[in-house]
Amino acid sequence: MISLIKPSRRDLLVFSGMALALAGCSTTSVLTPTAGAEDETQAALPMVNKLRQGRGLSTLTLDMPARKAAARQAVRMAKANEMKHLIGFGDDFGARMKSNEVALPAAENIASGQDTVVAAVQAWIDSPKHLENMLGSYRGLGVAMARTSVGARPYWAMVLSG
Repeated sequence: MISLIKPSRRDLLVFSGMALALAGCSTTSVLTPTAGAEDETQAALPMVNKLRQGRGLSTLTLDMPARKAAARQAVRMAKANEMKHLIGFGDDFGARMKSNEVALPAAENIASGQDTVVAAVQAWIDSPKHLENMLGSYRGLGVAMARTSVGARPYWAMVLSG
């Protein structure tokens, strides 16, 4: 015979607290790199800052949310095998930035095919719209590259954050 015992309010509160504590025990964190992406921010930052300083602009800093957003975008493009800001039905740039806790305003540059971070940054410098983003009123930077396999086409993403 099954007996139903009505839990007390205290029991429910204790159980709820334990469930919330366990929910917070996740193996992912803001500092965990995105699987399949290479964080290229450290290499790109001096190039972007040299460009900005040459124009009398403030330098950018490493920004963890921007790094995470860039890594996720590079992986998304590599998996889809296409260079696009918006991938899939209902994709939304603002929502992506918000979900990665990127400070607004934000901008994103993407590229594909360049074998090095130097080549990717140079491609963005050579493109008026991408250059405009890199010279904008931003404070933080994240740059990442992803491939689906060794030797596959590289996909690049740069996220600039407010």
